[in-house]
Formats: sequence, C-alpha cells, structure tokens
Amino acid sequence: MDELKVLLVDDEPGIRDMIKEYMAGGGYDADEAGDGFRALLMLEGKKYDIVVLDIMMPGMDGWSVARNIRKTSDIPIIMLSARGEEYDKLLGFDMGIDDYMVKPFSPKELLARIRALTSRRRREVISPVRRLEFGSLVIDLDGRKVTNSSEVLQLTPKEFELLSFLAENPGKAFTRDHILSAVWGYDFEGDDRTVDTHIKQLRERLKESRRMIVTVWGTGYKFDPEVMP
Repeated sequence: MDELKVLLVDDEPGIRDMIKEYMAGGGYDADEAGDGFRALLMLEGKKYDIVVLDIMMPGMDGWSVARNIRKTSDIPIIMLSARGEEYDKLLGFDMGIDDYMVKPFSPKELLARIRALTSRRRREVISPVRRLEFGSLVIDLDGRKVTNSSEVLQLTPKEFELLSFLAENPGKAFTRDHILSAVWGYDFEGDDRTVDTHIKQLRERLKESRRMIVTVWGTGYKFDPEVMP
C-alpha cells in the first residue's frame, strides 16, 4: 500500500517539524505549507489523503483555507488551534471540518485521529455502490449525496457520516458515546453536546424528513423511517 499523504499547514516551523517526525514514523508522507495561500496551491497540484490545518496564521487563516477546500473537496480536515472554546469547535464542524485539536496536543493522539479518518475514507472508497431509500429521502452512500424530494441537500461531511451511520441501522438506538466512537472514529474529547449539535443541524437540513431522527430519552438517538406517513 502506498504511503498516505498528509498536507501539514502551520506557520510555526517547530510544530511542523514535530508533527512531520511522527507522521514519518506512522507511515505517512507529510508535505508542509507555512501559510494558507501556499496550502491551497499545493492542494491544486497534488492529491492528499488528509489536511492538518492550523487556524491562526498570517495572511489567510485556517477558517478561510477550510472554506476554500470545502468548495471543491471533501478531503478530511483536522483543525489545530490554541483556542478551546466550544464556539470555535462548533463553527469548525458546521464549516465541514472532521476534527478539532487544541494546542498543546499529543502528537501520538493526532496520529491516532489521522489513522481513524484516513482508514474510514479508504473503506468508503473500496465499498460497493450502495443506496438507501426512505420515501422521499435518498442517501447515496457511494456518491456521498443526499436528496430529499429530489432536492440535493448540502450536508457537511460529518453530517453525511452521521446520517449514514444512523440510517444503516434503522430502528436501533445508540448512545451518544457510541455515535461519537462510530462516526468520529475514536473516543472524542468533549461533551455530549457535540452529538446533540450535529443532530440539531442535520434535522434542520432534512426538513420534513427530520422526524426520522428520533430522540430516545435516557439513551441517545435512532433512525426510524416508520414515523413518516
């Protein structure tokens, strides 16, 4: 198997060097960019498996880089920041990033999160074409597209993965911890509001089909297509 390619974007050379050393030891080929403009140019010229992206950078910050990436690509993005406020994390998730780590962080944990995201993506690539249909709601698992009454819904990558996970297990109730482990790929550091926030956003995007995502009091959530007429 070829080495997985990581684009590491941070304006601090010391942090890039530290991460790159761990990436090499974990079987990843890491390229570096010291600013957002350079990162976008590199993404145009080379295919990467994942982007590790700092938020606070001169010229173009990480938020702007992430927005530009999401216009054309669903490549996994892990954001790095010295800010650990919930607002910043939720802003990133709403923008479509896949993960968020607060500095200082453990490079071993970063490597574990990279493995989780890239492993899931590779499984998706080799999976056979699959399509789930629940009345007017159609989930194209291979094309990563969701339509509701023929309208294409604009879901973030994490919202799509959350919906797919629940919809592939109709009628089964999952705890928030189980959802975090299954969708985020590890025991996510944070409180249960991460799941609740994504469920709220997903329901808003699903419009009339939102009733199929059912709150199971005392447990978590389940996908129940039988609630629709």
